[in-house]
Amino acid sequence: MATIQISTNQCQKPSGWLGRLIVWNMNSRHSKVTDWGLSHITAKPQDTILDVGCGGGKTVSKLAATAPQGKVCGLDYSDVSVAVAKKLNARLIEMGRVGIHEGSVSELPFPTDTFDLVTAVETHFWWPDLPAGMREILRVLKPGGTLAIIAEIYKGAETRTAKLAEKHISKIGMKFLSADEHRGLFADAGYSDVRIVTESGKGWICGIGKKLST
Repeated sequence: MATIQISTNQCQKPSGWLGRLIVWNMNSRHSKVTDWGLSHITAKPQDTILDVGCGGGKTVSKLAATAPQGKVCGLDYSDVSVAVAKKLNARLIEMGRVGIHEGSVSELPFPTDTFDLVTAVETHFWWPDLPAGMREILRVLKPGGTLAIIAEIYKGAETRTAKLAEKHISKIGMKFLSADEHRGLFADAGYSDVRIVTESGKGWICGIGKKLST
């Protein structure tokens, strides 16, 4: 149980040398589900984009490639993740195309109506207050902007990992939602045009919602 708790804590908020190893591993392990999730949205070349819970910064670099005339910000509340993300994106940071920030989804350090697109990959189930985090992201989205939540596990998926997670979820503190519960999460927070896309055989889920245009 102690080993499970250590692993859970490091996945939630990487720290120390072990955290650095985990963050680099996440960059590789989450790449395919990230590409799949991003295939369901469109980023324009000039978009201003935020990746919440950016981890080691691999998603930030992917987003920067899709918005070559825009700006991508990554945010994570782990100082280890921030350090790794800055190292991975050092050239883009020097060019002024990327910024990496330490902070929490609970209180995003950005003005209202800032971003055209916000992504959150493999992170939302760790947020301390999931509904409040959704509303805080809605605040920083521009009218008509999009939030995409991407994860490689959800309740009800036909995978061994999902079934094990559902059985032991109370021990690790994750918010484990079904496809319908993801839809309700977006709707309750005030998003419109909500879409939930799943790949049940792999256990992947992508939730998409927009901020109403004014």
